[in-house]
Amino acid sequence: MPDKPKLRIALLSLHGLIRGHNMELGKDEDTGGQIRYVLELARALSERDDVERVDLITRQIIDERVSDDYAQLEEQIADKAFIVRVPFGPRRYLNKTKLWPYMEMFVDQCLNYFQRTNSSPDVIHGHYADAGYGGGQLARLLGVPFVFTGHSLGRVKKQRLLDSGLDPAKIESRYNISTRIEAEEFALETCSLICTSTHQEVREQYEIYENYIPERMEVIPPGVDLASFRPPREDDPEPEVAAAISRFLEDPAKPMIVAMARPDERKNLEKLVDTFGQSPQLQKLANLVLIMGCRDDIREMPAGQRRVLQNVLTLIDTHDLYGKVAYPKQHSSDEVPALYRMITKSGGVFINAAMTEPFGLTLLEAAASGAPVVATNDGGPSDIIANCHNGILVDPFDGKAIERALLHILMEPEEWRKWSEAGLKNVHTHYSWERHAQRYMRDIHEMLKGFEEVPQIVHGRKTRRLPQIDRLIIADIDNTVTGDDEAMHRFFDLIKNADEHIGFGIATGRRFEEVTKLIETHGMPHPEVLITSVGTEIYYGKNFTLDKSWEKHINFRWEPDRIREVFSGIEGLFIQPDTEQSHFKISYKIDFSVAPSLQKLKKILRENKLRAKVIGSHNMFLDIIPPQAGSGLSIRHMAFKWGFPLEKILIAGDSGNDEEMLAGNTLGVVVGNYSPELEKLRKYPRVYFAEAHHAAGILEGIDYYQFLDSIVIPNEKSTNDG
Repeated sequence: MPDKPKLRIALLSLHGLIRGHNMELGKDEDTGGQIRYVLELARALSERDDVERVDLITRQIIDERVSDDYAQLEEQIADKAFIVRVPFGPRRYLNKTKLWPYMEMFVDQCLNYFQRTNSSPDVIHGHYADAGYGGGQLARLLGVPFVFTGHSLGRVKKQRLLDSGLDPAKIESRYNISTRIEAEEFALETCSLICTSTHQEVREQYEIYENYIPERMEVIPPGVDLASFRPPREDDPEPEVAAAISRFLEDPAKPMIVAMARPDERKNLEKLVDTFGQSPQLQKLANLVLIMGCRDDIREMPAGQRRVLQNVLTLIDTHDLYGKVAYPKQHSSDEVPALYRMITKSGGVFINAAMTEPFGLTLLEAAASGAPVVATNDGGPSDIIANCHNGILVDPFDGKAIERALLHILMEPEEWRKWSEAGLKNVHTHYSWERHAQRYMRDIHEMLKGFEEVPQIVHGRKTRRLPQIDRLIIADIDNTVTGDDEAMHRFFDLIKNADEHIGFGIATGRRFEEVTKLIETHGMPHPEVLITSVGTEIYYGKNFTLDKSWEKHINFRWEPDRIREVFSGIEGLFIQPDTEQSHFKISYKIDFSVAPSLQKLKKILRENKLRAKVIGSHNMFLDIIPPQAGSGLSIRHMAFKWGFPLEKILIAGDSGNDEEMLAGNTLGVVVGNYSPELEKLRKYPRVYFAEAHHAAGILEGIDYYQFLDSIVIPNEKSTNDG
């Protein structure tokens, strides 16, 4: 039997502060358990013989407010594991909700990296919704399988926020929740495997998605670093944080009740402090220690964290808990294992009473350190307690239940010992990283056996260039190039009289035969690149040579006859004439006053297990094309096939079917007569909204970027070709 191939695995985790040492967990809401998970997963996978290399790809951050470590382009974290930091968007650190406008740029930069290093991965694994979207796009372009882990899901968060009384408009503006949910749907549709931590995640979270496919789900509980998290020894040195804790307490020798979580409303810290404050018995038996991340100045904390911490401090004052509660300002990530050992040594208990807990890695760390636990009965803790038998589950909203559980553990030394020993034994059995990596790679190899390979379009080895050209202007025809004859001919004259290194291209929803007639009718310059039928056909050169590799790529799982059948009875959809149809494009007129919304049309396709892109334009046209196709992806294919830098392509458009090609590393121009569906692109960094209409808007955009000279992007610090 032949050996299994050695695989290159790319793990994508785009937000938060990620480095291989002294992790700043709890610094903000984006730098939490997911960071530790992906780092430890990368290291565990790299130790296997069937893995050649693991790249943990994240965002490069250059910001004086954070460490220079996050600016380093590559950091080795194990013999075969590396953190690779890709620059996209502004240099400064951004919250995950602000990353969405830069996702196409991330895809482009990743493709640049793979091409430059000749290192395309065999498997891409995206973590969280942002990497779900970016990873799914990369997997489609590279023709490799995609694995997805949501960690937490937008539909669940949206419902909880609605239940809390938050206005839907505020939820949307604050969290970009519809973008996140659509990214998750895309990731679930695109992936070949979904890795989850618990069975509850599958039942109560993924199951509510339109693209939920049970046979793709695998429950693989995370591991815990058993070398770092261990029981106390006699010769263990006292960590510095011990002194910081002791100075809060009248009697530091008492057992410790420890909660370790950032000050986030979901972590339920206020309920814990209130429960402790209302229990004289708990106060007599133990000290409460709150490890709430690190802070320098409460006034500089994010508003949500500041509010929770101020409420905690108010409750300490209200119940007069001074001398009984510790809440140190600082601790290093290297001290966290020692903090758990302090709990065990004191005969104390670790508590995670979060309102919701997708997994509960802290419970494993406590178990590996010999500390019994009290845990929320929501999510992952149910699985952990069932496997480890190391504590008690409670309703996190029931203060009396929390009090009873804590008292039970503190007052029953024999039970304490049984829970401690059971946790130590069972965490090694069920939750080692070695076991996790073994199960993970078993599922990866199984997935690869059944993976239908998509014909690849990016090989990373081509050095050919489009002849004589070092920059390229690509424009839509209808209402972008056309609409103002005088401006159109000024634009054509500019192209014809420009230096030989300036090229011209067309990207349109029209069919090839129509476009060639329009080129002749309007006296257009001959395009070096012609992209027709909404990015489903690409032609090159004076003879309009069809790109066969693109045709093969987008034909994967394309079922046009079934799509027509499913849409045939939908009210408000009217099939356009044959002149508007092609093998890879199904075109309708749509009356939205009676027809379903675009979102509902996508749902209909998903429910019928059909993969396709749904593109609306001008509020009256609808195009259905293969999921791998589209104006933006076709331009990326062309650019990478010919080794043409995306930063030297200017794109001009006016409607929804131009949206995909306007975003990313290219330079976008939206002409002044644009359709409302493009308004969302205003926040994108490389999209310029011209005031002039039609071709005059293209000319305005060319001037804005100084595209015929030394390219400048005014709203970015970097200049000279982006």
